[in-house]
Amino acid sequence: MRTPTTLTDWIDQSLTLDPPRSKSLVMTIFGDAVVPHGGLAWLGSLIELTAPFGINDRLLRTSVFRLAQEGWLGAQRDGRRSNYAITLDAMQRFTRAFRRVYAAPSVHWDGSWTILLGTNGLSATERAALRKELVWEGYAVIAPGIAGHPAGDAAALDDLLGRLDLRGKVYVVQAAQLPGVQGKPLGDLVAEGWDLSEVASGYERFVERFAPLRELLLGELPAEQAFIVRTLVIHAYRRVQLHDPQLPVELLPEPWPGAAAFELARELYKLSYVAAEEHIVAALRREDPAAPLAHEAFHDRFGGLG
Repeated sequence: MRTPTTLTDWIDQSLTLDPPRSKSLVMTIFGDAVVPHGGLAWLGSLIELTAPFGINDRLLRTSVFRLAQEGWLGAQRDGRRSNYAITLDAMQRFTRAFRRVYAAPSVHWDGSWTILLGTNGLSATERAALRKELVWEGYAVIAPGIAGHPAGDAAALDDLLGRLDLRGKVYVVQAAQLPGVQGKPLGDLVAEGWDLSEVASGYERFVERFAPLRELLLGELPAEQAFIVRTLVIHAYRRVQLHDPQLPVELLPEPWPGAAAFELARELYKLSYVAAEEHIVAALRREDPAAPLAHEAFHDRFGGLG
């Protein structure tokens, strides 16, 4: 594979070798570009924002229809026009997922684990749904009927149990090493619960793919190209993060490639976000002249965009 020498070359090569899937890309664009501008986008604006990635009108309509069926997007019509926004039911989970994209991997371990017990008492359907959601939140099955995480988010877990109507149906405890007993170190459970090799490889591939952009983004950027780059960076980084259990830094292998991937994502985002915002605002305002500029919290991404 030849090394791209211009930004146009890099974009063309990247979209050829790893074209983003339409439905997943729409979610990335909503989280990174639409939500900061009020959270609503007309179909015409979405068509304009996704077109540079090779997604045509028909494919986009299919994607937003499926996302609406799955409960992620809600649609409203105004005559022959339609607009879309994240549904209220999905917003909390959606916001939490994207918040961690822009946050440094700095969770620290207090020596305890969040443990779920008694899942064997659930129906097969309940167990399957719970397992799927727990894996999405980074939990691992550490023994039959027992799931755990060394840095479980209590609010996220309670929300998860509420969505599945499982509050009061499983035991949720916090466990720590018992003083005075020479047991196996609790940190060793990480190796038994997770295989981090694929996640590490994902971060390494991210760095290899996007590192050349450091040089190519210097200088003035065309707005549309800046938007394409910013979106591809977040899209690829988010895809790796979806499989990252977000373990405390003390329990991760050294060196952990997720740290380098985060630093690269932050650097590229800072280089591209200003010009990208010009393209986003123009696309949104072509359908809605009152579409707002990005809200203040947008500038807190990656520890502060400056």
